[in-house]
Amino acid sequence: MKEEKLLYKELSYVIRGLLFQVHNELGQYRNEKQYGDAFAAKLNVTNIKYEREKILPKSFVGEKSGRNRVDFIVEDKIIVELKCVHFLSKDDYFQCQRYLVSKNLDLALLVNFRPKFLRVQRVLNHEKFDKNKK
Repeated sequence: MKEEKLLYKELSYVIRGLLFQVHNELGQYRNEKQYGDAFAAKLNVTNIKYEREKILPKSFVGEKSGRNRVDFIVEDKIIVELKCVHFLSKDDYFQCQRYLVSKNLDLALLVNFRPKFLRVQRVLNHEKFDKNKK
């Protein structure tokens, strides 16, 4: 059987479990800040280190400070970006890409609480992985 090579497999599994708990408890009609508050409370109970509403460093010369503000950075490894929309768009994906490049991290979880069933998508820092392939 082929070995799976998921980035931060255990940590992302725990994060996903907490996100599903939040969705099960709050349903699909809250706002992003409410889901963020509930997720932060779950992280606190489990003693998982995180930063919330973190302003990321400039990613290029001339960029103004504070352009990129990420919802959560968990254990200095995974960005968690929360959404409450009917459908995730390419812009949401590109937002995660900007955050990953700016923070020089490998993995983001793009989370949508609006659908009946929680949607969690893994987003990889393609700039980092494309360089490694060469």
